[in-house]
Amino acid sequence: MYKKAAILITVIALTGLAFAGVSFGKNFTSGKAPNGPAGRSHISHLYFNEKDPDTWEIVEDGAWAKMKYSHEAADFNFVFNGHGLEIGLDYTLIYYPDPWPGSGLICLGDGIADIEGNVHIQNTVDTGDLPAMNDENYPDGAKIWLVLTSDVDCMMQEMIGWNPGEYLFEYDLIIFDDTDF
Repeated sequence: MYKKAAILITVIALTGLAFAGVSFGKNFTSGKAPNGPAGRSHISHLYFNEKDPDTWEIVEDGAWAKMKYSHEAADFNFVFNGHGLEIGLDYTLIYYPDPWPGSGLICLGDGIADIEGNVHIQNTVDTGDLPAMNDENYPDGAKIWLVLTSDVDCMMQEMIGWNPGEYLFEYDLIIFDDTDF
């Protein structure tokens, strides 16, 4: 009996390792990415990709990121990790409401890409519900982007530049329920 259980556990573990070895982080050219809620918890994941600004296709082996966030809480709480970015550039993670120039956008946090092209942004922000009711994407979901800090005016809450070849775009829209709102 113990031998059968050990074999079953080994098979499950090996299968899990096989799936863990699949890289969803760089390119989502086929299938659905593992965005959204993690089981029954209030934690969700969102993947980001560099896109070709002419075709809006994901750039093969381009920059990418993953964000873990609470999709239901008093404040928007997240951890964002970007990879393959331009070394030394300042980036800002934003909630972008349509239409252009994203009036009412929210700057969620910022960071500088390190010598390996990685950026880590962790923050808790009082955003209210996402998407906002005046967002053209309401009620479908909110756009979260990583943009050049020089292309966004956080005080005026809008985009002031457009260099999409340097940005990371969400793989899917998100919904955040502000429980204090």
